[in-house]
Amino acid sequence: MDIRTAKQQVKDAIETYLATDEAGEPLIPPSSQRPVFLVGAPGIGKTAIMAQIADELDIGLVSYSMTHHTRQSALGLPFIISREYGGQTYDASEYTMSEIIGSVYDCMRESGRERGILFLDEINCVSETLYPSMLQFLQFKTFGRHKVPDGWIVVTAGNPPEYNRSVHEFDVVTLDRVKRIPVEPDFDAWKAYALDKGVHPAILTFLEAKRDRFYSIETTLDGKAFVTARAWDDLSDIIRAYETLGKTVDEAFISHYIQNPKFASEFAAYYDLFNKYRDDYRINAVLEGEMPPEALERAKVAPFDERLSLLGLLLDALEGEHRQIMAQADVFVAVRDDLRQALSLAAGDAEADQPPMEVADALKRVMEAREAEREALASSGGNVRGRVRILKEALAKLEAYGRVLDEEAVPPEAQEARLRELFAGDDELDRAAAAAQERLSHAFAFLMEAFGDEQEMLVFVTELTQRTPSARFIAQFGSDSYYEHNQKMILSDAQRRLRARVEELEL
Repeated sequence: MDIRTAKQQVKDAIETYLATDEAGEPLIPPSSQRPVFLVGAPGIGKTAIMAQIADELDIGLVSYSMTHHTRQSALGLPFIISREYGGQTYDASEYTMSEIIGSVYDCMRESGRERGILFLDEINCVSETLYPSMLQFLQFKTFGRHKVPDGWIVVTAGNPPEYNRSVHEFDVVTLDRVKRIPVEPDFDAWKAYALDKGVHPAILTFLEAKRDRFYSIETTLDGKAFVTARAWDDLSDIIRAYETLGKTVDEAFISHYIQNPKFASEFAAYYDLFNKYRDDYRINAVLEGEMPPEALERAKVAPFDERLSLLGLLLDALEGEHRQIMAQADVFVAVRDDLRQALSLAAGDAEADQPPMEVADALKRVMEAREAEREALASSGGNVRGRVRILKEALAKLEAYGRVLDEEAVPPEAQEARLRELFAGDDELDRAAAAAQERLSHAFAFLMEAFGDEQEMLVFVTELTQRTPSARFIAQFGSDSYYEHNQKMILSDAQRRLRARVEELEL
């Protein structure tokens, strides 16, 4: 199965293992909860989906690569204690806390999450001395004498033996104690993730045209030649950073990630061409509402792969704006909710024996709670960078409001009105959204002039719908151009289905 389907399978298993009946007992007793075992080629996203699942379920995550562990670090170090047996005292062995299990307790303490995922990667590549203990762990969920805490689900991952000489092939007895989920590379599944993350458009359009370049591992006379989903993902990140810093992206640089010389050479040539398209089509001018005649004429006669590149450039520029605006919107919502809570605290609650307080004091109390939440999230180990950033920026806004109350020496009876005034006057989000709506409208106008309502427009509308930041932006702020063309696509699709049905009935 592909990684997207595997993610849902893992998520379903974790939710089931954490579920309880009416009496509060687990639906599946811990002793019967088979550890999940994801097995698939390297670099297809097995590790990445664990952070996504932990974030979506709002539970903790502790992740370890087992190839880095010795028997001592996994089981703990032995020490001598005295014990009494049959009325006599003997020296006996005991073990310090397992580093892995100790990390679970650390995560619980720092994040405040009592439930979570213990993810052990490369489970079938452990050292010879650790291998027997690993089999015991899969059966009993203990390292030595130390058990995985209740509420923590064990998920493991490994590579098939053809990809790694260090792999220990599990026997039937071991495999019969795990929930084995095989995973295969799949471009469409990865593309959904890549669109959501914002992978570089040059990579997306290159792979759309040459899907066989997405994942490949082959043996040549010079050794292994390979490229993985992880490689394209990491290459995207570093290309964006290089572009920001004005550094050169060439074939030698690309080959550090795409370790197949032929594929690296092809993508390097395409990347250069992609950047040439950016200049030739004057993307920024198009989004500002210009209709460069030379760009229009070139688009009308361009081959389809060049048209896809043009769409990728437009979509990337728009998505970057939409991502920033939706980040501002998330901060706006967080500030609004915190202000509401502060005003509620200031009003007091007689039933809860909570006396009224000054608005400024209530605002400080809410800010202290949010700062504590931010610190806990930052140390939780989950995929929470986005939420941490929202809290940080929301706190900065609240602090600015608090400074205004202090600097203006606003009297207690006027503080609520002043806060409401400050919040209502913060129109930065509205101005940014209005500008982005205009730029999106200009993109539609250019494409309509160049291609009309043909397949290029279908691709453009579909991609906008699939890209989470753009879809969120349109849903919240609207876009007449998008609604118009999307409706045409829906009607056209309905007409095609109706025509096919009529032809079927006539036959």
